[in-house]
Amino acid sequence: MCLFIVLLLIGPRAVILVWGLVAPLQWSAVFGTLLVPILGFLFLPWTTLTYMLVAGGGVVGLDFLFLALAVVADISSYGGGSAYRRRRAAAA
Repeated sequence: MCLFIVLLLIGPRAVILVWGLVAPLQWSAVFGTLLVPILGFLFLPWTTLTYMLVAGGGVVGLDFLFLALAVVADISSYGGGSAYRRRRAAAA
């Protein structure tokens, strides 16, 4: 559990990488193919992690809220990075 929290502090891609190496059967059971986790690693890491956590018993109820929050987190991370670059370019 402590390793999982430390990896979350490092970033979601680190968690995906370590979790994928430690429990590859769990990843293949949830996603079925290797393409979806790779795309999730590249483009939507928080959503991929959240889906891994909630998909075990099926996505129902509050799971949809958690997935929506993860999508918002992924999109805001891209938007925040571009806003920072624009601000930095304007200051230079």
